[in-house]
This record gives sequence, C-alpha cells and structure tokens, in this order.
Amino acid sequence: MAKDFYEALGVSKSASDDEIKRAYRKLALQYHPDRNKGKESEEKFKEVTKAYEVLSDTQKRQQYDQFGHAAFEQGAGGPGPFGGTGGPFGGAQSGQYGPFSYTYTTGGANDFDFGGFSDPFEIFEQFFGGASPFSQQRQRRSVYSLSIDFMEAVHGTDKKVTIDGKSQTIKIPAGVDNGTRIRFEKYDVVVEVSPDKQFQREGTNVVSEQEISFPQAAIGDNIDVETVDGTVSLRIPSGTQPDAVIRLRGKGISHVRGGGKGDHYVRIKIVVPKNLTSRQKDLLEEFEEEGKKKKGWF
Repeated sequence: MAKDFYEALGVSKSASDDEIKRAYRKLALQYHPDRNKGKESEEKFKEVTKAYEVLSDTQKRQQYDQFGHAAFEQGAGGPGPFGGTGGPFGGAQSGQYGPFSYTYTTGGANDFDFGGFSDPFEIFEQFFGGASPFSQQRQRRSVYSLSIDFMEAVHGTDKKVTIDGKSQTIKIPAGVDNGTRIRFEKYDVVVEVSPDKQFQREGTNVVSEQEISFPQAAIGDNIDVETVDGTVSLRIPSGTQPDAVIRLRGKGISHVRGGGKGDHYVRIKIVVPKNLTSRQKDLLEEFEEEGKKKKGWF
C-alpha cells in the first residue's frame, strides 16, 4: 500500500501550504541522489516528490483528502479520473538520471510547483552544484567568476566586464556574499568577495573589534566606531569587561533580497599600557590601596 502523502512529508493533515512547502524542500535536499546514493534514497526522493506534487495543489489535495490514492492511480500518460494526465508531474517529458527516473512539464494546467524552487534546475544546480538531468531541455549557461572587494559587496556596485569580446556592465546588488550567483543575460556570474581587515562578516551581521583604555572601561565613555555605513557614536557602559560585545542594531549588511539589515557587533578590547610614568604608577598604587579598603573591586 502506498504511503500516506502527509506521513511521507512528515506533516499533519491540517498543515498549511507553507508548512508543506518547507517540509518538501528539506526532504528533497536530504534525500536527493547527489547527496545520498542507494535505492532507499532514490525511493524516498520519489516518494516525497510525488506527495508534494499532490498536496501543494489545492484541487489535488482536496481529491486526495476525499478519495485517497485511488484518485491518482490511473496509468501514467493517460487521463486521470479527475482530468489531466497521470504520473507524479502531470507527464510531458521523462527520462533517466542516475538511479532514478524523472518527468518534467514546462507548460499546461498541471505545472509542478517545485517546493519554493523556481524550477527543477534550482534543485540540481543551486543546492547541489551538479549537472541537471534536464540539461538537454535547455541551453547550458556559461559561468564566470567576478572578484569584488568587501565594501562593494556591502553597498552594491556596477562592474564593467568583457564577455565573449563584448564590453558590458553587471549590476551587483547590495548584500551579496562570497559565492553568490547572479543571473546576467545568458550567463551566470559567481561573486568572489575579498575579506576586509577591519570587518568580519557573519551572514548579514558585521563584527569588529574596538580598543579602549582601562579608565574608559571602568568609568564609561562615549566613543566613535567605524561601521560599514560610516562613523557612529557608541556608549561604553561603566564596568565594561574585556571581550564584552555591544550590538549596534541595524548597522550591518542589507539582505540581498531586501527586507532590512543585519546588526553590527563591537567586541571590546581593553588595552593595558606598557610604559607608565611615575605619576601614573603612584595613582594606580593609590587606586589599589583604595580598593583594599573596599574589600575588593567586584
């Protein structure tokens, strides 16, 4: 007996469309044959794909909830009991890729929603980096690499390049990261971002270090710190400890697809002076004696 489609995706019968889509994306990546060799992974991949094809379509889901698997057991390629064609993808083109068979349609009422991927090529190329089994159905895109510096990646830039002897300008959106792939005309451009000496990137967040003196840490102070968008004022609270981290909300890197910015985290480094004057030594000794009267500083 065929496995229940909801069980195959690990969701409840009341699951929302978004929950079903997230479950499919996770399982499709987990069991894809490029990552997991063997008959079991092959069967699991086909199982979750077929389950998603039905549950992601409102009409098919209603039919499945009412009639179960019987609604979809007509022979592949023939008309199903509720219209359309048989087979998990509606049937258009099929073939063999490694250990599993595939079917893919590019048009018609039975187009398949690829679980949040725009098409099956994203599953194979964006997430696995491998050749798509559908490559014969479209022209392969040439891939070029483009090196940019850290700030160009943060703020975006226009780069003039020469491809196939033709000078062109590629617009790099703000927020791209190392390895980001940009579609440009009939080409794919993979961005390589040079590291920065001052800023360390963690997703859309930025981390930097800031040196302060012992008095600044003990008493507190207002200091200027550099961010990717320029200088801002930062309040150092009194009693700040070494390696404390202070967050500057919204001072990080823009999300490449929009929707806000990350944060900037400032890691505090307290500098201990190496060469003290006699007066400074006297003051520190006085400071130490005063601390003993208080029975400690902490």
